[in-house]
This record gives sequence, C-alpha cells and structure tokens, in this order.
Amino acid sequence: MIQALIIDDERLARNDLRGVLKSFPQVEITGEAANIREAERLIAELRPQLLFLDIEMPEGTGFQLLENLDVAPHVIFTTAYDAHAIRAFEINALDYLLKPVTEKRLQEALARIPPASPAAPATAYLPIHEKIFVKDGDRCWFIPLADIRLLEAADDYVRLRFGKHTALLARSLQSFEPRLDPQYFFRASRRHIVNLQHVQSVSLLPSQLLQLEMSDGSLVPLSRRQTVLFRELRGI
Repeated sequence: MIQALIIDDERLARNDLRGVLKSFPQVEITGEAANIREAERLIAELRPQLLFLDIEMPEGTGFQLLENLDVAPHVIFTTAYDAHAIRAFEINALDYLLKPVTEKRLQEALARIPPASPAAPATAYLPIHEKIFVKDGDRCWFIPLADIRLLEAADDYVRLRFGKHTALLARSLQSFEPRLDPQYFFRASRRHIVNLQHVQSVSLLPSQLLQLEMSDGSLVPLSRRQTVLFRELRGI
C-alpha cells in the first residue's frame, strides 16, 4: 500500500483526483492540504511515501514546499499549467500531470514508483539512500544522500557537491550535521563534511595532518583535531 497526500489549494481539484484514484486501490490517501504550511505539518506527522503536489498555490509554490523538507517523498506534480514541466523532470519528479488528471496518465505515473525498500530502524539520522530536495538558482534536484560526496559551509547554507553539480541547501552545516549518519559522513573541518563512501585515498601532509582525496579528484584537508579522530576511528 502506498500512502499519499494530496496538496492543492483547490478543493474541486482534490476531489477530482480522489475520484480518479478510486481505480487504484494500492494508493491510500492519508490526508489533504490546501497550503504549504498545512502540507508541512501533515508530511511531518504522517510521513507519506508519495505527494500529489500542485505547483502554483497562494502561499507559495510546490517547489518551495520541497525545499523545506529534510527528506523528499516521491512526487507527482498535478497542475493546470505546463510551464513548469521541464523543471519538474529536471529534479527527477516521478511525473507531471496536467489537470484534469486522467486514469491513463495516472496509471503511467504510478508505474514509475520504485519497489519499496525494507523499512529502516527508527533513528534520528537520515537514511543514506533517502533523497533530499536542493536547488541552485532556477535548477533543482532530488538527490540521494549517498550521491553527495562533500558538504561545505556557505554562510547560512550548505553547498552540496554531487556528480558534476553543485547546489545549495537552505540550512547551516551546523544544523544539518546531526541528521547525517556518522557511519557514512565525517566532519573533516569546521567547513567540510565528507561522505566516506567517496573517499579514494588518505595521505599525510608535511604538517602531519591528513588529507582526503575524493572520488572526483578534489582534496580535503582534515583539521588537527579531526586528523586525530580520523586516525582513532580508522586505526591509522
């Protein structure tokens, strides 16, 4: 069973979508929201696997809602306008459906939901394969944490480096660090956190500090304190 939320400021649109969804018993609508604030509350409370998300709403856009979430559920955009379609697919949304949503198009969209993974144990850390929503200017992405090799402090933002891209997360490195599982992420210095899965090699600098070479060839020096901690943790 796929638990889902409908987020749309128009009651008629929500009712129409519910009607079409009656043909898909594998989807359970656990709640509805008419604005971003209500949607954030329901997402935190119900933790749905899927959002049917409108884009243009009076108090902000669906993209703005996704920016505020720690972990992004699967998203199927439902909107009356096609102007955002390219952007929606660039961020790896499951689909982009124009209203009124038809049964055929809904079936195609739902078929794109990947098989459910086994439930992870309850923890304060974000699961390594969960996706977060980030943006850089007009570009947006859903990024699995596993794909992020480096996190850098940038004032009140976190700069993420993944693949050939760089993007900003609207929170400080200090506030985001407690959500990162130390099994995978290590604080290299005051400004940097590295994904250990992307560390290619470790070298010793003349200063006796350690330096990490990342999967893209970039070099990240460890602070003196973190060099000592890294040595202890890795038995170096």
